[in-house]
Amino acid sequence: MRIVQAVPVAFGVTVVVFLLVHLIPGNPAESILGAQATPARVAALSKQMGLDESLPQQYLHFLDNIAHGNLGQSYTYQTSVLSLVLQRVPVTLLLVLYSVVLMLIISVPLSAWAASRPGGARDHAVRVVPLVGLGMPQFWVGVMLLLVFAVGFKWFPVGGYGQTFSQHLWYLFLPALTLAISVSPVIIRSLRSSMLNVLESDYVATARSKGAGGWSLFSGHVLRNAVIPAVSIVGVNVGYLVGGTLVIEQVFAIPGLGSLLIGSIQARDFPSVQAVALFVAVFVVAVGVLTDIVYTLLDPRVDLTRRGDV
Repeated sequence: MRIVQAVPVAFGVTVVVFLLVHLIPGNPAESILGAQATPARVAALSKQMGLDESLPQQYLHFLDNIAHGNLGQSYTYQTSVLSLVLQRVPVTLLLVLYSVVLMLIISVPLSAWAASRPGGARDHAVRVVPLVGLGMPQFWVGVMLLLVFAVGFKWFPVGGYGQTFSQHLWYLFLPALTLAISVSPVIIRSLRSSMLNVLESDYVATARSKGAGGWSLFSGHVLRNAVIPAVSIVGVNVGYLVGGTLVIEQVFAIPGLGSLLIGSIQARDFPSVQAVALFVAVFVVAVGVLTDIVYTLLDPRVDLTRRGDV
């Protein structure tokens, strides 16, 4: 069962996160002490933080802390890492959700528009979108949107997050659009292909013979069945969006997990880096499990206990 398989995956994530963090060059004790760093002081602070222990011992302490809901103390902020992460999580999750909504707003109409006239001018025009979109790096798209709509037209703020929910939506529109543009090409290609297969099916031909057409045919027969194969692609790309937010948050100066991660890496703040990386990895695993659940709700013929290859 996929949910059961997620347990060893989550355990593997802790190993990878721990090892990757400890591959970051530099000694956190030296970064904290700065100009006051001497061999004696570095050694004393390293012992105080447990950095003088072997990696296996540090990893066991890391697991023990996770089991007790303790992700450690930030070297930089001198506060609980868990509280730091929980402060930033809502910002990043709102950005991801906003991106998914914009992604669907872009992808579904374009896919339907292209599939309605396969081989026609509109189909060829939409098929160019994935080729162009996949060739544009996220940060470049973000910078271009900033230059045009924030600096040029001044329609949106250059960066920040705002104070109220309506301000959050306004401030996050350009970064969310950046992420949606980067993912939409893959969704459009997958959804268009699924729609074409559904349109050629016998049950759609039967529905047409009974007089169904237009929006009723599309919503009742085409879209629901075309979405099923595309769900897995959407789920994978939602996980990709989470990783993308870490970069885009830097471009737009958003106080989410991305800015916390970059700042913690620069400061050699191991506990903070581990906490952010762990959250992102576990979130991606959770999205995979949720994708399977949604898949089975859309198509009851699928047995979740046997579906472990998606």
